[in-house]
Amino acid sequence: MLHRQSLAAGAAGILLAAGIGATVPAGATAAPPRTTTPPATAQVVNVRWGGHPSFDRLVIDVRGTLPPVNVTTVKALHYDGSGQRVPLPGKYFLEVRLSPAAAHNESGQSVYNGPRLVRISLPALKGVALTGDFEGVVTVGAAFSAKPFYKTFTLHSPERFVLDVAHPAPVCRG
Repeated sequence: MLHRQSLAAGAAGILLAAGIGATVPAGATAAPPRTTTPPATAQVVNVRWGGHPSFDRLVIDVRGTLPPVNVTTVKALHYDGSGQRVPLPGKYFLEVRLSPAAAHNESGQSVYNGPRLVRISLPALKGVALTGDFEGVVTVGAAFSAKPFYKTFTLHSPERFVLDVAHPAPVCRG
């Protein structure tokens, strides 16, 4: 039995050396080798949004394992550390807090590629800001002109947190 395995291994080696053997079809790509391990602390790398027929969506992209996320209604958005008010339009605000997480790597370099502060003109979502990256907590603020009614969920591969906010009900005047 061992002799048969040795012969098979030798034959495979000869075929590979001669360029004969399994080939990958043109246009197909193999999965890249995993050269790095996921970060020990989740890294927030982007925030993006989109409008849909009945809701607006905010997505927070994370590298590593998605940490616990808390969404809180706040009266105003403030930058962590300075306490300065975030200059976004709106009367209603949500603070999205990811912890433990960071928007920088172990060397202190930013890994966050998303917007720091942006005004948005969607039916519900009026603005987004990265409001903090301090002591293992990343905060993202969202601004709305009407009280936000929302649901949250997570998606995987890649890791992301999703916040869907219903469009405000039309006002009937009559």
